Amino acid sequence: MAATDAAVLIEGESGTGKELIAEALHQNSRRRGQPFVKVNLGGISSSLFESELFGHRRGAFTDAKADRVGRFELANGGTIFLDEIGELELASQVKLLRVLQDRTYEVLGDSKPRRLDLRVVAATNKNLAELVAQGRFREDLFYRLNLITLHLPALRERPHDVPLLVRHFLAQLRDTYQRPGLRVGAPALHWLQAQPLPGNIRELKNLVERAVLVSGHDELTPADFQQSGAGAPPVLAPAAVPGTLTLDQLEAQAIRQSVAHHQGNLSRVAKALGLSRGALYRRLDKYGIPYDEPAG
Repeated sequence: MAATDAAVLIEGESGTGKELIAEALHQNSRRRGQPFVKVNLGGISSSLFESELFGHRRGAFTDAKADRVGRFELANGGTIFLDEIGELELASQVKLLRVLQDRTYEVLGDSKPRRLDLRVVAATNKNLAELVAQGRFREDLFYRLNLITLHLPALRERPHDVPLLVRHFLAQLRDTYQRPGLRVGAPALHWLQAQPLPGNIRELKNLVERAVLVSGHDELTPADFQQSGAGAPPVLAPAAVPGTLTLDQLEAQAIRQSVAHHQGNLSRVAKALGLSRGALYRRLDKYGIPYDEPAG
C-alpha cells in the first residue's frame, strides 16, 4: 500500500513504533523525495489548531506578529503524519474533515483557498471505533482516515522480535559509549522475552541502555537488567539528573566501567577519569567497588 496515496490509520499501544511505520510508508512511496511532516495533535489546543495546521497572516489575530506557514503547506506534495489523532477535540475534527474532503484550506487572514496534494497517515493508541460509539470522534472523519488500517501488536505479542531489537540497540550503543565489545548473552535475551514490557519497544530500548550503563562488563546478563530496575519504573532520588540515575550512580558506573576496561589497573583508571590515585581510592571505598590494595 506504500505505493498508493490511500489514507492509512495506524493503531497500536504507545511505544510500538507507529511513527516508524508512517515513515516507512512515506519512504517507499512515490512521494519519498518530498516532505514528511509530523504533527502531534495531542499537544495542540483547539484555539491554536487552525494557525498550527493551516498557518496565518500577520495581523490575523492579536498575537499574529508575523506570517506563519502551516503544517499542511509544509507537507504539500509529500506526507503529513497526524499522530495522536484520538486526542483531537470535536471542534478541530470538523475543520480537519473539511480539509481532507475538499483538499483545500485557507490561511487565517487570507480568504484565498489553496489546493493540497498530499498523503495523510494518522496514528492513535486509542480505539477510534469506540470513541465514535461514545460520540467523542466524528464517524465521517473516522471513515475518511481509515481507508487502510494497520494494527501494530504489542511487543509481548511478538517476543521473537526482542532479540533482533536488543542487538539493534546494542549496535547503536557501542558507538554512543565507545564500547565495541558490547554484546548480550542468550540467558539475558530469554529473560527479556519473558517480560511483559508494557512500554513496548520504547521501554525495551530504555532497559538496554540502562543495563549498559550499570554493567561493568561487556556481555549483558539477566542480573544486569535486574540490577537496572527492569520491570518497574525507576525510583529517582531528589538529586536525580534528567533521565534515570543520580549523579552518584552515574559516577559509580563510570568508575566500574573504567576499572573493567583497564582490567583493574588503577593508575590507568585514575588517568582516564582525570583523578588522583587518592581521589580514586576514596571513591572506590565510597561506592563499595572492590579493588586490589596497592603494593607496599
